Amino acid sequence: MEMQDISNKISVPLRENERLDYVNDDLSLIQKTDGLTFGTDALLLAGFMRGGGGTGAELGGGSGIISMLLATRRKLTSIVCAEVQEEYCELTERNLRLNGLTDKISAVCRDVRAPASVGRRGGFDAVFTNPPYMKTDSGERNVSDSKYAARHEVHGDIGDFVKCAAYLLKYGGSFCSVYRPDRLADLLYAMRASGIEPKRMTAVLPDACSSPSMILTEGRAGGKCGLYLTRPLIIYAAGSRTEYSDDMKYIMDTGSFPGDFYIKK
Repeated sequence: MEMQDISNKISVPLRENERLDYVNDDLSLIQKTDGLTFGTDALLLAGFMRGGGGTGAELGGGSGIISMLLATRRKLTSIVCAEVQEEYCELTERNLRLNGLTDKISAVCRDVRAPASVGRRGGFDAVFTNPPYMKTDSGERNVSDSKYAARHEVHGDIGDFVKCAAYLLKYGGSFCSVYRPDRLADLLYAMRASGIEPKRMTAVLPDACSSPSMILTEGRAGGKCGLYLTRPLIIYAAGSRTEYSDDMKYIMDTGSFPGDFYIKK
């Protein structure tokens, strides 16, 4: 993951508790210093998703970085980026203007618990999300309310996110998510209960000796039973926590996963 502070190099009006970073794909990203920032989970979800164009919807857009990566890589032609927190929706709008992506991505302040407010039923080829992964009664309370809401299920649980995805997706449409391994059972239950069949899954490990830290999952609306469990994605090379593995270097260079991580058609 590439991220370099360029706030002193580019003249962009920044507000209190904001900074400007240069990230992957020549994107400039305004981020809140007291909120969640661009990380490996966002980069991997954007890489995990297939290309081919079409319409997409992001649920819980944050700063808008995943939508921007997908638009820049031409994996989707048009995207609705839905975020319930007004300050983050406004931040996404500023990031879209900064990177010249307002013609490809629309930022909307919407709640996933009201799917019809996000978009038309069956109107999207793909829906993707990096949702809050902690229950409201777990973990320490963050100082920032917005950061707490981004990590905890304040504005809907995983079932609400998946139900919204099922409402928005065309038959056969793709739902992709990055989630925590300890909540995987909740994700898979919600997907099948909403008519989205899990089809592809990748466990992400920091190194070969560690347990998975993330799970990437793709499902199909109305899909048949049958899950392809890929080989694990290992982030760092053997014996290092600074050098990326060959797979991670490939993702950084191409914006996609190596071919064997996808279901062969």
